[in-house]
Amino acid sequence: MLRIAAIAALLSASLYAQDPAALCEAAQQAVHAQRPEEAERLWRQAISVSPRYFPALFNLGLFYESRQQFSDAIPFLVRAAEISPRDFNSHYLLGACYQALGHGDDALRAWRTALGLNPKNVRLLQVMAVEYTKGRYFQDAAETARRAVDLTPDDPNAYYLAIKSHQDAGRYPEALEIAARAVSRFPESARAHFEYGFHLQKVGRVEEALRELERSMALDASYEEPPFFYGDLLQQHGRYEEAVVFLRRAIANRTDYVPARVALSKALMGLKKWEEAILELNEALRFDPRHPQPHLLLSQVYFRLGDEQRARQEKDLSLKLRRENPAALEAVQGRNFPAR
Repeated sequence: MLRIAAIAALLSASLYAQDPAALCEAAQQAVHAQRPEEAERLWRQAISVSPRYFPALFNLGLFYESRQQFSDAIPFLVRAAEISPRDFNSHYLLGACYQALGHGDDALRAWRTALGLNPKNVRLLQVMAVEYTKGRYFQDAAETARRAVDLTPDDPNAYYLAIKSHQDAGRYPEALEIAARAVSRFPESARAHFEYGFHLQKVGRVEEALRELERSMALDASYEEPPFFYGDLLQQHGRYEEAVVFLRRAIANRTDYVPARVALSKALMGLKKWEEAILELNEALRFDPRHPQPHLLLSQVYFRLGDEQRARQEKDLSLKLRRENPAALEAVQGRNFPAR
């Protein structure tokens, strides 16, 4: 009887070792018991028994992804997605692994497939909009972010992402329309009024823009962007004394705000307060020493002060920095997402 029982036990173990479902079940139990090496071995064993067994492929990919072993996860998730092409999670996780490794186009291809399976997944839409922007696929980012807004009209962050995506795509009238919707939906939001004001001035409606920026400042006095853009608008229209007040307020809210210091220096130059302008430009360079614009403005100040040698030095340095970093003063150009 003992011999028969031993034979039965060996037979049972042998059958177990050939059953991918049983091996996957054991792997899950090993994970719950915090025995990851055992779980990994069991999933691999299940795959060796049945190379097209989807649960083992997917779960081993998920296991590696959760441990940030993205390169290890990808082959298993690719195979899982091929075997079960309508499984959303396989495509989504595959995209997440590619994205973590810096392969943005591959991530977007996987996510586009996932989105086709679940077109109302707002989180995925928002992640894709951000990744499209990183790749300079601005038109795709705008379309994707717009879909997220339409699906979640009560999420303010969806509006702000869509506004920025349309701005990057150069679609300012649409950005303005989304910003107007945001103000209507969130009338107590300083950010919503700021975005609306910013895009009103983009389409030339300056007085309306100033009023919206005033509302934003009234709602949140610590928010640095509204006083900066308000002051910069005043500076651009020659209202230098007023501009200085708001630009100093923006800098008080954020001392390393280089664009505000540059705009303040322009207002001070308009008032012929040359020494104060020099101080602000040097502060801007302290925070961003490789930005060419402060050097260009310093060259103009020194020229006005009659110091031609310093003016020439600053201009030459500005040109050198611009050659080294052309993106500092030039708009980033968009491109189309590749078909393959």
